[in-house]
Amino acid sequence: MDISAEYKHILDNLTTAVLVLTPALKVQYLNTAAENLLETSLTRINGHLVSDLFIESAKALETLFAAASNGNSYTKREAEFMLVSGSRFTVDYSVSPMGSEPSDLLMELQPRDRLLRISREEDIIAQQETTRILVRGMAHEIKNPLGGIRGAAQLLDRELNDEGQREYTRVIIDEADRLRGLVDRMLGPNRALKLAPTNVHEILERVRTLLEAESRNQLVFERDYDPSLPDLIGDKEQLIQAFLNIARNAMEAAFEQTDKRGVTDPPTIRFRTRALRQFTIGHQRHRLVCRVDVIDNGPGIPANLLQNVFYPMISGRANGTGLGLSITQSIVGQHHGLVECESEPGRTNFIIFLPLEETS
Repeated sequence: MDISAEYKHILDNLTTAVLVLTPALKVQYLNTAAENLLETSLTRINGHLVSDLFIESAKALETLFAAASNGNSYTKREAEFMLVSGSRFTVDYSVSPMGSEPSDLLMELQPRDRLLRISREEDIIAQQETTRILVRGMAHEIKNPLGGIRGAAQLLDRELNDEGQREYTRVIIDEADRLRGLVDRMLGPNRALKLAPTNVHEILERVRTLLEAESRNQLVFERDYDPSLPDLIGDKEQLIQAFLNIARNAMEAAFEQTDKRGVTDPPTIRFRTRALRQFTIGHQRHRLVCRVDVIDNGPGIPANLLQNVFYPMISGRANGTGLGLSITQSIVGQHHGLVECESEPGRTNFIIFLPLEETS
């Protein structure tokens, strides 16, 4: 099919990614939106099979060939494509014949990542707010009787003369204090933020220094920083705590993987920073956002825990309290940001989004 200059002009001004394929599923044309989405150009891909552009399941490609040979339209929702570069994205796509059989095919791609991400973020924010309400209610119900138990134990301790019996009252007092401390940690930081211009790379370097000391320099750090990032407005000490919680979990996971698989890649954490423009967090659009990736080469988070990893008391480790990530999400939320997690065996990525302008 020969696409005239007039039609090319129209297609190149569409925001929808459009490809024209032969009946053998070879690329004849792709517009500018498709070039941007698929990270290639018509010059490089002209005449290649569409399967050279992205990796799809064999079953989906068979259906495409069947649609091409039978002259039927075909639509698939939320298909995950992986490009040759390694980039992954989710699209809805449809393939339609452009004429009588056998005919060329028109393939339209609608990216879904942004809509899926916004929906996922709304769920995370709603989850976070629900958790905060539940924890506050539970804290109130626990602290009141704890105060009474502790006070009664103190009075009893003063009345007892037997040192052996007083040991029991001290256990009650100590355990009441421990439970109160646990509830306070579940509530997260209770002081107001001390906002000031803060460099995210200084925060990450502080975290790196702390973990290098904890790991006795057995942990490998890879840094991929964007030096053009401006300062963000935040509470430096609280943000250090938030990133430290994530990085410490990553360190433990990386060492756990090394212990399981023996002498292979060393335990590694990668810090990566990037600037995102006109980026939406929840319902609010920000002119400039800092994205921080904390990536480890640990065993990954089990699928049954991944969706609930930010709830308090949820932990994949026997000795974990399940509070670190909940506190991190709370701190980042106070900075109008968000934390997400992607995980597969051998790679877990915690993604932190923080606005780079002051938000009221």
